[in-house]
Amino acid sequence: MYNNYQSVGGLMEIKGMVYCLFEQSGTFKNEFKKLGINAVDIDIQNNHNETDYIIDLFQEIENAYDNKPSVFDKITKDDLIIAFFPCIYFTGSSNPLEFSLYTHTTLSVPERIKKIINRSKNREYFYELLLKMAHIVYEKNLRLIFENPFNPLSYLDNNFLFAPQVYDKNRTLRGDYFVKPTGYWFLNCENTIGYSYQQPKEHKKIRELPSAKGDGLCSEERSMISPDYARNFICDFILGKEQDFGQMKLF
Repeated sequence: MYNNYQSVGGLMEIKGMVYCLFEQSGTFKNEFKKLGINAVDIDIQNNHNETDYIIDLFQEIENAYDNKPSVFDKITKDDLIIAFFPCIYFTGSSNPLEFSLYTHTTLSVPERIKKIINRSKNREYFYELLLKMAHIVYEKNLRLIFENPFNPLSYLDNNFLFAPQVYDKNRTLRGDYFVKPTGYWFLNCENTIGYSYQQPKEHKKIRELPSAKGDGLCSEERSMISPDYARNFICDFILGKEQDFGQMKLF
């Protein structure tokens, strides 16, 4: 691994905590802690025994948007929120695939129509939740980074408030398990730009990934992030921190 660090934009100082929303693996949380920044995982599940607060974040977003008590009341402008918002309805590849399946099956036309309507309603619901979360952080002057699989065909490319400030086209270059192009949106904060390139790891088989569950484009095994990638992302795009690797290493 080697580092060729450059910084563009303002450096982010985190005087408080990092709240990792929709994360239960502890991956980002633990890498923040290694860097001396306290962090917690908040999710509705605890499959990895890393979730610090088990709550329904969708309901918390609704509560905060309606000016009711919520988890967002505990977060201050000295903290940072990083949200791994559910991706299944926004990706550029999964939705065309799903709609294609609905139109090329043995289902009757009325049955297909019902499935398409249901999926459209679900996407509208999650998109509304995402916008409500954005509204909350702007109203409360909180800092938020949220991620979602991204490419020019993605639903958020034409429908969110602005384009992602960071577009990581190949996550294996920073040591992740999958290429999985990903966008990162920075709200009320600025990103830095660093280059912590790392030799891609040998792709692990699905059954070897920790607690792999589910199938498909947004299954749990596909959503797993390597600790190396989490550390490199934090240093490159959040803290603007040059890493001292010493001599080059291959991991």
